[in-house]
Amino acid sequence: MGHNQRAESLNLGLGWLYYALARIVHPRRAVVIGSYRGFVPLVLGKALRDNGEPGEVTFIDPSMVDDFWKDPDATRAHFARFGLDNVRHFLMSTQQFVESEDFRGLGEIGLLFVDGYHSIEQARFDFRAFEGRLADRGLALFHDSMITRRSEIYGSEHAYDITVKAFIDELKHERGLQVLDVPFGTGLTLVRKVTATGTEPLLEGREERPSTR
Repeated sequence: MGHNQRAESLNLGLGWLYYALARIVHPRRAVVIGSYRGFVPLVLGKALRDNGEPGEVTFIDPSMVDDFWKDPDATRAHFARFGLDNVRHFLMSTQQFVESEDFRGLGEIGLLFVDGYHSIEQARFDFRAFEGRLADRGLALFHDSMITRRSEIYGSEHAYDITVKAFIDELKHERGLQVLDVPFGTGLTLVRKVTATGTEPLLEGREERPSTR
């Protein structure tokens, strides 16, 4: 699904980067919007567990592609197969989630992964919904961010154009952000807010972390 994996050599592709960032950032909260079969929530959940600190992945997906995420017990069992109990799934869109009590109590976010409906409008909504909750050293990651093509993942009758790249082009002109494209798979873009408290390196031994919850 565009993460540049190679099953024959057990190569996670961009998954290595997702895992490494979660180990470096030490987020107590990561948010993943959209995942076909849970690759990114699984990788981040494993990284947060391996950090040896409390950490949870908030996974938002309304299961529009098929019914894979619609059974709560099956969803929990899917992640449990990989030894994970720190991925909490919400069967809803971002628009629905931001109206929930869970959103209001979310706290700071160390990592945000945007991989839901791939229109410019939805990518913009997903980012803006969580932008204010990103920690000073937090990162937002956008998948499928360097291509523009027709997608029929929701069926031929619901085909649409992937236009996340157009939103990334907007962000590249926005002051106060650092934006980096990673040209592998279908493209990954890292976005970081430039803040006064987040400009100095996080030195070894310091207790501060980029997320408080």
